[in-house]
Amino acid sequence: MRPVWSGAVSFGLVTIPIKMYSATEDHSIRFRQIHMPDHGLVRNRKICEIEDRELAPDEIGRAYEVSPDQLVPITDEDLDQLPLPTAKAIDVQAFVPDERLDAIRYGKPYYLERDGAVATKPYVLLREALKRSDKVAVAKFAFHGRERLGALRVVGDAIVLQVMHWDDEIRSAEGIAPSGVDVSDSEVDEAMALMDAIGPTDISQYKDQYREAMEAIIRAKAEGAEPPHMEAPAEPKGKVVDLMSALQDSVRAAKQSRGEEAGEGEVREMRPRKKAPAKKATKKTAKKAPAKKRPAS
Repeated sequence: MRPVWSGAVSFGLVTIPIKMYSATEDHSIRFRQIHMPDHGLVRNRKICEIEDRELAPDEIGRAYEVSPDQLVPITDEDLDQLPLPTAKAIDVQAFVPDERLDAIRYGKPYYLERDGAVATKPYVLLREALKRSDKVAVAKFAFHGRERLGALRVVGDAIVLQVMHWDDEIRSAEGIAPSGVDVSDSEVDEAMALMDAIGPTDISQYKDQYREAMEAIIRAKAEGAEPPHMEAPAEPKGKVVDLMSALQDSVRAAKQSRGEEAGEGEVREMRPRKKAPAKKATKKTAKKAPAKKRPAS
C-alpha cells in the first residue's frame, strides 16, 4: 500500500511525522465504452485545440479559466510555494467532543502511520489523549491542490484523518423536511417497538449484492453461458392507510423473522405498558390532594 501524502501532524509544539494512506477501497465494477457494431474500444484522446494533435501526458498542465479568452497557467512550483502553514502539515486547530461534529460533514478517511522511530511516542501520546478525552482533533491541511478541513479520530489503534466539508460546502436542508404533520405518542412508541424488534446487527454481514450479481453476469457471458436471471423485487403493497396497523404488522414480521413468536395480543400489550408511568403519576397526584387539606381541618 503506497502512501498518498507525507508530512506531519502538528499540535502546539508537538510534531509527529506521518505517512497517509487511503483507509477505504472502491470495488465498483467499471465499464469501458465500445463501438457496438464491432465492439471496438472508444478512447478519449487529449487533443490540443491550437495544434490539432494528440498530446503526451508530460505536455499537459493546468490553468484557471478567468474568461473564455484568458487562461492563467498554474505550475507545480506555484502550488508547492503556496504560503500555507498546512502545505506539509496537518495543523490541529482545536479539540472538540465527537458528538459535536455532524456526520454530514465527514468525507473520505485516511490512516495515519508514524514516519520513523522518532514519531512513535508522540503518535501514541496523541492517540491515547484522544481516546481518554472522547474528543476529536479538528485540523487544516493541504491536499490535492486545495486546503481542507479534517478530523483526527482513533479507530482501533490507529489515528484516522477524516476529511470534512467546509461550512459553505454543506447545502441547507430548508424546505426538504415535511411540516404540519402530527404523530401521536402511541405511533412513536410503536415505531420504537419496531426498531427493537428489528434489533441491532453486525454491519459486516452486509454485502454488495449488485456487484455480486454483475460479476455473475460477466462471468457467464465470458464463458459463453446464459447469464443468470435475477428475481424481480417485490412490488410495494400499496398505500398505507392505517399507519398503526402497518407498524404492528411490521413488529410481528420482524420478530417472526428472528424466530420469535409475536401474536396479535402480545403486540397490543406493548402500548399500555409504555403508558403505565403516566397513569401512576396521575394516581400519586390524587393521593397527595387529601394530605394538603389536613392542616386546614
